[in-house]
Amino acid sequence: MSTESTDNAGYVFTEAIPDLIGPEEYADHPHGNLVRVRIRVTGSGIEVVGDALRPRAVEDVLAALGEGPMEQMLCG
Repeated sequence: MSTESTDNAGYVFTEAIPDLIGPEEYADHPHGNLVRVRIRVTGSGIEVVGDALRPRAVEDVLAALGEGPMEQMLCG
């Protein structure tokens, strides 16, 4: 069974993506403006992982990098 699914907008939802922001940091950013990005070179290319207190902020950063699949994790 696959742990990924795609919505109508083309996002790929996956079961797990590493957290780059911990809950202990939320209070330090009451306006939700914290965004973290990790870039790694892997055997299959470049991996960019983003985390933000407001999902739209990290979506905009990752979308600006160009085409390619964008995986998201649903949480809440």
